[in-house]
Amino acid sequence: MGLEPSVFMSQVRSRRPLVHHITNYVTVNDCANMCLCAGGSPVMTDDIDDVADMVAVSDALVLNMGTLSRRTVGSMHAAGRVAKSVGVPVVFDPVGAGATPFRRMVAESLIADVRPDVIKGNHGEMGILSGIGGGVRGVDSEGASGDVSEVVRTIARRWGCVAVSTGEVDYVSDGESVAVLSNGHPFESAVTGTGCMLSSVVGAYVGACGMSLGSVASAVTVFNVAAEEAAAVSGGPGTFRQVFLDSVYNIDGPTVDRMARCSL
Repeated sequence: MGLEPSVFMSQVRSRRPLVHHITNYVTVNDCANMCLCAGGSPVMTDDIDDVADMVAVSDALVLNMGTLSRRTVGSMHAAGRVAKSVGVPVVFDPVGAGATPFRRMVAESLIADVRPDVIKGNHGEMGILSGIGGGVRGVDSEGASGDVSEVVRTIARRWGCVAVSTGEVDYVSDGESVAVLSNGHPFESAVTGTGCMLSSVVGAYVGACGMSLGSVASAVTVFNVAAEEAAAVSGGPGTFRQVFLDSVYNIDGPTVDRMARCSL
């Protein structure tokens, strides 16, 4: 693929995109800090009387359904419609899709109504949304039932988006090509909210660099290379969580490009 994540990383850091989040209360602070460390400028507001005006002046919108309520679902629909009307890219994280009938209904209705530019979930969530099959227990993945490359390609073609399926190996597709990304560390799955934090980083990258397979794959790669660097100096998940923010903030372009493991 010839991916050079440093090119996209440089644009994010110089442009400081404003990323509007409607996200879950378990990880909201971590997402804000991760967005800042990646080079973005986060805003977290979810009241329906505020979201339309806020998203209209933002560079990207991140919708995360980790802690669902009917109030925030309404705000997600409202913000998403405005974002699409003014050309603000929407990143949707269907946390726990398929774990309950309500979560599956919300995920499918948001996708149909908003038509997100990026749909990013774990292998179980994406397998369920693709119709190919997958398993979710709570908000954790039990894996896709089929070929993950076909899962992301199917979702990307069906909804005209870039689809990202995360796990030990990550897959990104624009409906034609599939990038297979092999960076990352097991500590990421031992810390609550790393998937949510990744959505914030993706929001910063598409907000600054525009929608493309390259911008999304670069966001995932930078995040996971930084995780590898953080894990190398961490004694376990607790210290990793703290060092991870430092690593995303401090990582340099040559290191990312050298360590990136991407195949197409």
